[in-house]
Amino acid sequence: MKIAMSLAYAGGFRESVRRVVELEGAGLDHVWVAEAYGFDSPSLMGYIAGQTERVEIGSAILPLYSRTPTLVAMTAAGLDALSDGRFHLGLGASGPQVIEGWHGVPYAAPLQRTRETIDICRKVWAREEPLTYEGKTIRVPLPEGQGTRLGKALKIIAHPIRSRIPVWIASLGEKNVEMTAEVAEGWIPILFSPEHAEKVWGAPLAAGRAKRDPSLGGLQISAGGLVAIGDGDDVLAVRDLARSQVALYVGGMGARGRNFYNDVVRRYGYEREAAEIQDLYLSGKKKEAEAAIPTELLESMSLCGPENYVAERIAAYADAGVTHLQVMPVPTGDQTPVRLMEKIRTLVDAT
Repeated sequence: MKIAMSLAYAGGFRESVRRVVELEGAGLDHVWVAEAYGFDSPSLMGYIAGQTERVEIGSAILPLYSRTPTLVAMTAAGLDALSDGRFHLGLGASGPQVIEGWHGVPYAAPLQRTRETIDICRKVWAREEPLTYEGKTIRVPLPEGQGTRLGKALKIIAHPIRSRIPVWIASLGEKNVEMTAEVAEGWIPILFSPEHAEKVWGAPLAAGRAKRDPSLGGLQISAGGLVAIGDGDDVLAVRDLARSQVALYVGGMGARGRNFYNDVVRRYGYEREAAEIQDLYLSGKKKEAEAAIPTELLESMSLCGPENYVAERIAAYADAGVTHLQVMPVPTGDQTPVRLMEKIRTLVDAT
């Protein structure tokens, strides 16, 4: 099992990267860089590549609709070259509020566009012939009757250092998860609870794996949560730090009837609580929405407690198929981030 972490921006980007460099030396294997509607993530990932030596760097996620598929492929190839083959391309559809509200692009056929984008990326990286593609959502070059009719099939000028860059998909819905298990190297679920994973995603994962090309290898999974190790009440209190994020996703990330994260919590068995969190959040009662999140749900999505308990939680994630334990380390007492990462490394290696 590898140790992964999402890039945190507290203290500024340069301070965040300095922390990644420190944690790389303490056992961190992989850093994920998000992109919503702040700074673009490729700029940040390029900077990380120049400051680190070993840690793998992934986009989590690069939205499908904000770039053409060929630009996604070019960006991935460039970051892979800058990092000497350490890049992982994390893709996701995002949601209609961001895609249509910020990018001004219709949020249409996300599953099909995901599949076609991956197809095109792999054709670009393989560099076997000029790119032509006739999909249901993407056609390259533009077909007859569209544009100036001057478009021609091209091949990427640069030579990617790898013809197969690992592709990860951030997915939650059953059909999307099934496709992920079929076509991607890795899966990035959010709000992942190892105790509920088989019930919620077991069937679509099995269906996708049944159609999976053996050359892809086994499906990698990056999931985890807040990590605090110790015996005090301050350690258990760390779980509550997730309340604001969970409330945002479950309550406010999407409209009623179109909130993928709310659907996941409902499928975990918290139907009444998910509805209450959404009602409160959309009514502007954010603190009340945070308070409505069940403590047992937070516990199932975190690794906070005495060392032996955290070791059990790591084993639970491993049993659920997680290959990249995605941690948010929170030092308590006299711990430092480096010492906590070293402890996590020891526990993971012992699993």
